[in-house]
Amino acid sequence: MFILMVIVFILGYAAIALEHPLKVNKTATALMLGVALWVLLIFGGQSILIDTSDFKKYLEEIVGGNFVDWISHHALRHHLGEISEIIFFLLGAMTIVELVDSHEGFRIITEKIKTTKKVKLLWILSILTFFMSAALDNLTTSIVMVALLRKLIADKADRWFFAGMIIVAANAGGAWSPIGDVTTIMLWIAGDVTTLNIIIKDIFPSLVSMVIPLTLLSFTLKGNVRRPGGSTKLENGPDPTTSFERNLIFFLGVGSLLFVPVFKTVTHLPPYLGMLWGLGLLWVVTEIIHKSKNDDHKTYLSVVGVLRKVDVPSVLFFLGILTAVAALQTAGHLILLADFLREYVGNLYVINIIIGALSSIVDNVPLVAAAMGMYNFPPDHYFWEFLAYCAGTGGSLLIIGSAAGVAVMGMEKIDFIWYMKKISLLALVGYLAGAGAYVLQEESGILDFGEQEEVVRIDLNSRNEIMTYLTSYEFVAPVEETESANVDHNGEESGIYLHFIKIMEKGENYLGYNKKTIKDGEESWDGVIKKSNCKIDKHSTDMVKILFLNTTYFLNSAGQLFESEDGSADSIFQWKKKEFEVEEVDEE
Repeated sequence: MFILMVIVFILGYAAIALEHPLKVNKTATALMLGVALWVLLIFGGQSILIDTSDFKKYLEEIVGGNFVDWISHHALRHHLGEISEIIFFLLGAMTIVELVDSHEGFRIITEKIKTTKKVKLLWILSILTFFMSAALDNLTTSIVMVALLRKLIADKADRWFFAGMIIVAANAGGAWSPIGDVTTIMLWIAGDVTTLNIIIKDIFPSLVSMVIPLTLLSFTLKGNVRRPGGSTKLENGPDPTTSFERNLIFFLGVGSLLFVPVFKTVTHLPPYLGMLWGLGLLWVVTEIIHKSKNDDHKTYLSVVGVLRKVDVPSVLFFLGILTAVAALQTAGHLILLADFLREYVGNLYVINIIIGALSSIVDNVPLVAAAMGMYNFPPDHYFWEFLAYCAGTGGSLLIIGSAAGVAVMGMEKIDFIWYMKKISLLALVGYLAGAGAYVLQEESGILDFGEQEEVVRIDLNSRNEIMTYLTSYEFVAPVEETESANVDHNGEESGIYLHFIKIMEKGENYLGYNKKTIKDGEESWDGVIKKSNCKIDKHSTDMVKILFLNTTYFLNSAGQLFESEDGSADSIFQWKKKEFEVEEVDEE
């Protein structure tokens, strides 16, 4: 059953990728795939699991529990809860944007564009798309911009080319914003990235991935575009809105979307609640301002009418594909994939670049979902930041590689081969340039502001969070009490550098450590790894007691690690943000 699950997943994925030749909507395939994998999982039984620790814990807590109950009432519900947050977030965001569009709110932007020069117009539209995508999302922005292109460019070939660059700009803009792309939304809702950090770390690489292709085109693109005949006014509804209504709904809608990160930061509640609040607010406002209109016009401009226009099949597609990935994660396929990548690729930068390239062939949503299941790095780890960039911008390499690309392809009937010839190489150059910019930025440490002042807060009630923290960072302490960590009294490098290790193999837990001591210019190493379990007990309101390979440590919620119960200064391992490097582990 374990191998059969992989085969079914590959076949389902192939059917999704070949949606147009097969003439079977990808949503139908995704829903069937998600259900089929959970059916195979439950028929496979306990023996199908790579990691049985969660199931065993369930049996210890639930009297009379069995595998079927664990799948139905624990594992499936757990994943469904996480998936539902994304679904409700998307429904709220899509409804708000459709409501703004039904009120012709975007005319505020489109009526300001006057130029017909190709190069100037391309830069204006790309930059506008880049920032609109970050504030709204890349799918919605690409739809709005293609509608705008139809009012600005008459020639089909020119419009196709501009539409191709809109895809590149929309995906680049969505990669650095927590609400700009489905994949960044997934990472943000899961807590793997935070709002300010993802913006600071990813905006420059994302900008590079767009600017490099635009710069190259500035030397080759010549002439002017031809405007369509007739009025450039966007299509009116049955009852055109007033200027006041357009402005009110536009600013209220965009403000509601921008309010979501603020809501999450202030309340610490899930983002979808902030999105539903914004939708509810717009609903009330539109009901009030349209209360005197006739029923036909009121329906067209109300949330009830707009909900009929929301792309529900896309939402159900996310539900199906994320449910399928959750089944693979529960069975343990993603653990094996992570081990494969670590062994044969290793470098996290390269792994992310590969994931980004794959996202141009298959949908980036399940790829990111798989990566989230494969790795357990702490929040704002560079792996998550780079994953957001690669998965977001890598989809531009092919027109079917992103939701924005698929939408534009459907609206403008752009040919797959034409996109490969005209856009793919430019997108690839930008993608690799942006990736290089991120690696250079990260390795140079140029954005590591005041690292020693960074605040660490650990949930001492979460065993998973504690273990993630211990195994993801390096701890350093002085060799002697008269010295400080990293330097001795002679000014030379000195210190004890400690890495904690946790590995799971064939359902068994292995613990270990790797300790490097530098003193008087000489290095010495100590390390061990063996089958064992870590015992964590609550010691006080702000400290836990950790028994790790017969050595007792004390950890507080600020991330400080002690070797004595009183937490005296001479026994503390000062926390230092340095990611654990797998290749340095001594597994002897």
